[in-house]
Amino acid sequence: MAVRRRQRLGPGGGRALLAALLLLLLLCVWCRAAAERVRYAIAEELGRGSLVGPLARDLGLSADELPARKLRLSEEKQYFTVNEENGNLYVNERLDREEMCGESATCSVSFEALVHNPLNIFHVEVFIEDVNDNSPAFSNAVLDLEIGELIPPGARFPLETAHDADVGSNSLLTYHLTINPSFSLAMKDSQDGSKLELVLEKALDREKESSFELLLTAVDAGDPARSGTVQIRVNVTDANDNAPVFAQDRYHVSLQEDTPPGSAVLNVSASDDDAGTNARITYSFGKMPKKVLQKFVVDAESGSITLQEALDFEDTGVFSLAVEAKDGGGLVAHSKVEVEVLDVNDNAPEITLLSVSSPVPEDAPTGTVVALLKVRDRDSGENGQISCELSGEAPLSIVASSGGSYKVVTSGALDREQASEHRLSVVARDRGRPALRSSRELVLEVSDVNDNAPVFEEAAYSAYVAENNAAGALVLRVQARDADAGANGRVSYWLAGGSAGAAGAAPLVSVEARSGALYAQRSLDYEQCREFTVAVRAQDGGSPARSSTATVRVFVLDRNDNAPRVLWPAAAAAAGEAAGGAAATPFEVVPRSAEAGYLVAKVVAVDADAGRNAWLSYELVQASEPALFRVGLHSGEVRTARAVGERDAAKQRLVAVVKDHGQPALSATATLHVVLAESLQEALPELSERPAGAEAAAAAAELQFYLVLALALLSALLVLSVALAVLARLRRAGPPAVLRCLGAQRFSLAGAAFPADFCEGTLPYSYNLCVPPPARAVPEAAWPPPPPVPILSAEELLGGDSCGKPSMNSDLVVGEQPAEPDSPQVCKA
Repeated sequence: MAVRRRQRLGPGGGRALLAALLLLLLLCVWCRAAAERVRYAIAEELGRGSLVGPLARDLGLSADELPARKLRLSEEKQYFTVNEENGNLYVNERLDREEMCGESATCSVSFEALVHNPLNIFHVEVFIEDVNDNSPAFSNAVLDLEIGELIPPGARFPLETAHDADVGSNSLLTYHLTINPSFSLAMKDSQDGSKLELVLEKALDREKESSFELLLTAVDAGDPARSGTVQIRVNVTDANDNAPVFAQDRYHVSLQEDTPPGSAVLNVSASDDDAGTNARITYSFGKMPKKVLQKFVVDAESGSITLQEALDFEDTGVFSLAVEAKDGGGLVAHSKVEVEVLDVNDNAPEITLLSVSSPVPEDAPTGTVVALLKVRDRDSGENGQISCELSGEAPLSIVASSGGSYKVVTSGALDREQASEHRLSVVARDRGRPALRSSRELVLEVSDVNDNAPVFEEAAYSAYVAENNAAGALVLRVQARDADAGANGRVSYWLAGGSAGAAGAAPLVSVEARSGALYAQRSLDYEQCREFTVAVRAQDGGSPARSSTATVRVFVLDRNDNAPRVLWPAAAAAAGEAAGGAAATPFEVVPRSAEAGYLVAKVVAVDADAGRNAWLSYELVQASEPALFRVGLHSGEVRTARAVGERDAAKQRLVAVVKDHGQPALSATATLHVVLAESLQEALPELSERPAGAEAAAAAAELQFYLVLALALLSALLVLSVALAVLARLRRAGPPAVLRCLGAQRFSLAGAAFPADFCEGTLPYSYNLCVPPPARAVPEAAWPPPPPVPILSAEELLGGDSCGKPSMNSDLVVGEQPAEPDSPQVCKA
């Protein structure tokens, strides 16, 4: 006798199985059409290294791209591995479908495949197909039945069905019973599936035959087919004509998964109309998996079902308990208890960081993927619904991807100078009550990009250098800062326009590339160059390099390095000596009738320095008659101090010293010969005669000279002290009227400088000096500067043609428009 059983299938199970097989076939055919999902199907029990499929080719990757794209798998348990050379997917360990998926109709392993450059994620699903590797098995080798002899034919007795761990057609079982006229097999369809029953075909007679031994064989539909057997021993008992009856054929109860062990689940009850021992009912569980028997226990006397172990909804959502009630006569009743496990939000979301692209360049565009992560919650329903967010201030956002994956992307511009590292937390929350959350810290470093040019501390620098400096002396140190890092922030300095600076300034200064120090290339001379401008460029080491420029304006300060030069009478005396010797020595004729204050001559001297270094003062240090003559302190005019007397010597020799106001002061002397006579004819004899006692007079004059010199030095020290005190006082109060000629209008418009002319008249009498109006402003970076107004020597001023009539009261004319705008004009009187 053969009966085919559709294992674990309800009504219409064959059509459902066929539909499932067709769906699996369609998935295999269309797996490549799904966006970002690849599906394969393999048989279980394949050996390690068996080919699953060409993963790289199915993902659209060529063999040449594999090293750069870094294809790898993210599955937590490495069932599969991918070959880095050809991109094929291989089995990494033996796959047992029954161990992995149990009795599930379908079995698959899902994981993610990650590729880089650019970063992307693909979902791979491998279906594990069942092979007929398990034989049908009964829980017991022998099945004992007790059947009363009064039981009428047609009575049915439930039998234990065999279990086949395979699925599909491999689990379809056919049962065969050894031929016996008293018994047969029958299948009963119910909501719980098909049940195997032993049918009593004819009445039993214990006196004729008290027991029967039958062999039940279960054969699956696999190829090749596998089978299992159980021995049925039927014991014919005395009459017990009433079997126990449960109050309900099916019980249903719901339990929270956090129900503590020891809690009561349900009480089942059955009744028996018999009396005595035949009515005594005991309860027990029927054939059930070991895992279910470990969770629950039933009290044999009361029928109370108690929970033994903690429940886990994520492991098993529904338990089906087979409860048996057996009376003292051996009759058994069966009932089903369904225990539904209700989910409790007891699992926090799990965050798995799949990949992080760190560091990320600060010029990364918005939307760049910087991290991939996967979030899952083992709970179900709202308890398993997850929302993710980023905690922390950073231009990043998180977007959901398929399959529970999330991408962290840039939502704005990154700036390494503001934040070189971003630390934020990925927070995942479920929707349970109360909600559970978990977080994962994400550290993202930002790499530098050369997006900042060097910035000088000042846009324009000013430096002051005293003339006659040593070559290589430090002029100024400029400094620029670059907010970038590494080579992008390493600043080098150059002179704009060449290795040393702009044209005209190149030989004057140089700049040290690393420190930004400007050094003088040679000694500077105030009289030749009073100021100049150079442009310094600061350039970083990025690629492409960025730079900025600052202007350095160097002012040369004057030093008292030029002594006064006497133009007259020294120049006239030198000319006379060259022409005819001592006879040509110049002299001045003063009439005997001259009164006090008579102008004898004017000592003319010039100083090439500027400012105080060019202020000249005159002093008479030696004279034949010291009381007869005096010299103007600032004018240099030699005048009679008193009226000329008859007793005064006809020949007078005067020595005047000309000093500047520098520190230390420099001086020069001028010798003037004076003849006291009413006319030139009267003076000629005096010049040719040498009076008696000349030697004694010369000795007396020399002694007198030294006495006067000592007195003059003491007076000069006193005058200098008073002058310094007055100048210090006037400096606090403002410039004195005497120094107005040194006002701003006399200086160069480009900056601080000193006038080229002289405040006090140091030339004979008076002169008209014509200079052009202030030049147009020249940009600081322009070089060379416009040609300066030429400075002419006193000899040129004395010997040149006048541009106007001589006048004793002529003033210095400033600002008159020259004939040609670009040609300065110097006019001499």
